[in-house]
Amino acid sequence: MSVTSLSIKRHLATCGILLLVGGCGSVAVPDAPARTTASGLNIAVHVGSATGGFCRQAVERFNATRPVLGDGTPFRASCTAAGSGDVVAAFVDLTRQWKNGTVRADDPRFASMLSLDGEIYHSQLLDQIDQLFPGKDYIPAIIDAPLLASSPMVLMARSDLAPGLRAQAEPFAALAQARVHRDLDKNAPALPVHFVQTAPTRSNSGLQTLVAEFAAVARKRPEVLEVQDVARYQEQVKQLQSKVTRYGVSTDALAQAMARNGPYWASVGSVYESSVIAANSALPADQPRFEAIYPRATFTSNMRAILPSGPWVSPAEREAAEQILEYLRTPESQRLAAEQGLRPGVPGVPLGEKFTARYGVNPEARYDSLRPPKPAVVAAMLDSWRFYTKRPSLVVLVIDSSGSMEGEKLPTVQQTLQNYVASLGPKEKVVLIDFDSDIQAPVLVDASPTGRERAERFIADLQAQGGTALYDAALYARDWLRQNRQAGAIHAVVVLTDGQDSASRIDLERLRAELQTSGFSTDERVAFFTVGYGKEGEFNPQALKAIAEYNGGYYLQGDPGTIRRLMADLQVEF
Repeated sequence: MSVTSLSIKRHLATCGILLLVGGCGSVAVPDAPARTTASGLNIAVHVGSATGGFCRQAVERFNATRPVLGDGTPFRASCTAAGSGDVVAAFVDLTRQWKNGTVRADDPRFASMLSLDGEIYHSQLLDQIDQLFPGKDYIPAIIDAPLLASSPMVLMARSDLAPGLRAQAEPFAALAQARVHRDLDKNAPALPVHFVQTAPTRSNSGLQTLVAEFAAVARKRPEVLEVQDVARYQEQVKQLQSKVTRYGVSTDALAQAMARNGPYWASVGSVYESSVIAANSALPADQPRFEAIYPRATFTSNMRAILPSGPWVSPAEREAAEQILEYLRTPESQRLAAEQGLRPGVPGVPLGEKFTARYGVNPEARYDSLRPPKPAVVAAMLDSWRFYTKRPSLVVLVIDSSGSMEGEKLPTVQQTLQNYVASLGPKEKVVLIDFDSDIQAPVLVDASPTGRERAERFIADLQAQGGTALYDAALYARDWLRQNRQAGAIHAVVVLTDGQDSASRIDLERLRAELQTSGFSTDERVAFFTVGYGKEGEFNPQALKAIAEYNGGYYLQGDPGTIRRLMADLQVEF
């Protein structure tokens, strides 16, 4: 398959460029307090996930100063962090609704300040808002947005793998061709190349990685790439994507998973410099550190303050946002950024103790800073990723429908499953397995109309009854994957349960021993993710954590109010 400009134009005409950063239809917008309360104004600040820790700490200190406007009106700031793609998609969707008259300009979900984790998504935001409101300049140009912090994109690897990566003129191009790390360095171990990056549709680091991959294999700077270059070079990008262990939304979480799961899970990751610092900070003192490898050309990940000037920002909110911005750029606040592993955006503020070899980074790193491609080129790259270069996935969803799922639990899970299936991309397949005391036959679902129909029947037929054969169902799902492997795909099992095992023939230790035979030290590489649904005490979180953490995944807890978002985030892993 080849991505052509015709297919891209048809795709954009159908859903708009918003699809490429957040999907068609309504986009989830972070909940926000009312904009005006008895205690004054609330100023919403929405930031990318890499800036979240800095923003929350700085805003807490800012609020402690009891800020007021020039006329004496008190106000407070609230900081919400999400993937940069989510921030852009939510903001654009909300402004579209305002333009269509379905939300008011004083809707509390509107942010008075935005910050994205890099300039590509800033460029996308500019382009999309300009399409909605031509000539209004509601979003400031990149050069007019003050810098808050930055964190260059790096490759993260163990010290015995770092020299081979550091020696490459174009590391991404070299990784696409390498089978084992010894192909890059004769002194490196013969360790298979397993790669991780976040999903470019929702995460800034993932989008910057994807753009850097295309630039590397094309041997062109991103800003000179054209739409036709995407089709020309996507096969080489696909070679690198075929080595992805998993995707995800959180860059820091991927870096920490690398440290936790070892090099057979992932030997190299494309992350922020700050993510390497965070991963090394969490390691025990006696464990070897990871190193940041700075490509000769990489994205600086400039995190800028964006103050929209649209009708949804009142003069009072603008004045308050300007005060917040001024505080975020004070030396005191900038030192908080450095403590989070971010490079301060204001000259003269020292980097601090974390910017040392002890934390795997080089405070004096030199590299050529890459610039964003044209928005149409970014759109083509994202289209290529979703339809062609992305590694395919085959994921088994194991759904507990025992008697304890009565009440609001089961209908909410049914709606969540409908959303999950509706969001399936062309490279993604899921298998639905329903269990209580018994395990029902698996139902294979893909993004085709026939696949969606099978999913609708499965979801409609779910009934809360019986006991909980949790361990048997988990093993059954693994065995199904063993017998139905898809060549080149990510294989994973997601187990959602609200109860403790009460009907299995095997126990937890037997299950754990079985699953280790298909883990990441084997060629099968089946990951497990577990979701405890409801209140702790209703299920066994220790058992669910053990199942996931011994098999390269993780455990989450959800309830009827959070399960939809939780599962949407989990879906991005694959």
